[in-house]
Amino acid sequence: MRIWSLHPVYLDRQGLVACWRETLLAQAVLAGTTKGYREHPQLARFREAPEPSTAVSAYLRDLADEADARGYRFDRSRIRTLGTTVPPLEVTTGQLDLEWRHLRAKLAARSPDRLALHAHTHRPAPHPLFVVVEGPVASWERA
Repeated sequence: MRIWSLHPVYLDRQGLVACWRETLLAQAVLAGTTKGYREHPQLARFREAPEPSTAVSAYLRDLADEADARGYRFDRSRIRTLGTTVPPLEVTTGQLDLEWRHLRAKLAARSPDRLALHAHTHRPAPHPLFVVVEGPVASWERA
């Protein structure tokens, strides 16, 4: 499971679709409607939010917005909480840097054109749910 801290604009088609599906799974886990992945480390940041289900819904809304911008159709009816404002979650500079290196390697292999769009990006923007703070790679990261 990879729920990116990076802004979804950087993801290629495969990455955006995979992130959508994996975050829908995370939403189900947080809602208690599935038994799998309950202990997945990437869920830690959502569990730390004041309202985990609302936070994951906000994350999904931003993925759907990016899909809309590209002409894709993600089924927004699958998002449990619509229209709720949530306080931002923190992501560290170390986490963003690690994910950026990881994503760039993936894009180099499968979507070089997408990588070329962001060739001059040194410090990528975070997903809109996150605010960047100085710090190391997140303790939950397993990459």
